[in-house]
Amino acid sequence: KMTSLDIQFLHGFGMVGQHSENITMEDVDFEAPKESGRTTAGYADFVQMSGCKGAININNCTFAGPHDDPINIHGTCSRIMEVLSPTRIKCKFMQDMSEGMEWGRPDEMIGFIEHNTMRTVATGKMNKFEALNKAEFIIELSAPLPAGVEAGYVIENLTCTPDAEIRNCHFGSCRARGLLVSTPGKVVIENNIFESSGSAILIAGDANAWYESGAVKDVLIRNNDFRYPCNSSIYQFCEAVISIDPEIPTPEQKYPYHRNIRIVDNTFHLFDYPILFARSVDGLTFSDNTLIRDTIYQPYHYRKEGITLEACKSVVISNNKIEGDVLGRTVKFDRMKSSDIKISKNPFFRKLK
Repeated sequence: KMTSLDIQFLHGFGMVGQHSENITMEDVDFEAPKESGRTTAGYADFVQMSGCKGAININNCTFAGPHDDPINIHGTCSRIMEVLSPTRIKCKFMQDMSEGMEWGRPDEMIGFIEHNTMRTVATGKMNKFEALNKAEFIIELSAPLPAGVEAGYVIENLTCTPDAEIRNCHFGSCRARGLLVSTPGKVVIENNIFESSGSAILIAGDANAWYESGAVKDVLIRNNDFRYPCNSSIYQFCEAVISIDPEIPTPEQKYPYHRNIRIVDNTFHLFDYPILFARSVDGLTFSDNTLIRDTIYQPYHYRKEGITLEACKSVVISNNKIEGDVLGRTVKFDRMKSSDIKISKNPFFRKLK
């Protein structure tokens, strides 16, 4: 537990949690002193959580001036390099920043992922973890490898998937994005202020580039204030103010990656078009939000739609309040049907195939 801390400079990561359980941050400020003249308080992520479990609670904290993301919560995918026997697989960390950690422990559950569609095709249980070197390790399974799983598939640790609550925080002056969260646990993002230059919230997940796993199952984004600096610069994955952007080479609607994401009762101050981008989500709600036009910056983003959807199912857009000449009036969709999108109590948004 970290409480009542004033952190003014970090040469790299700030708080790192790996395979830890029940982490709390209360009243912790990451920010350069105003009198110092510095705009940077850290040269990487302030808070980086990978492979944790239990509950991550972050409340009443300030994040300003990181060179990367203020908070990143995720798991770690690894690739199966060789099937040694029906119960033994040789695996590799595909991102060098993950190398050297203990990926799992006996009796923890494993998900087997087909990396092109990012669908979990089967699960299993681990008996033993054996490190060969920093990058490679052997996993002994409690039962034979599921049929069809072979070298090239990817594994993720399904036991080390925390719940996360981020409340009453201020995300200001962030070079990259605001909050990154990819975990199947229950996630609540509530009563925060976002002023990040890239996407305020990114829900990603991939087994092809960063290998940061965590298909979400229950996310509530409620009563947050997304102010005009949000998405004022394009960085990786910054497709809209809220970007649900898993890296799936061939997204298929019948294999949704993320599920059950509700974006409700928030306020968006918008100078540009893109509000929400979502790929491969089953159950997405964007309702009861207030959208306010802001003119402090000129529109610049290459996306000219307010909401962009790819291979999603069961999308509800309803009862959003509009103030001023908000630009993003259209809903663009691909690899899905118009009937997958329900728009009600709001004549503002219109579908654009």
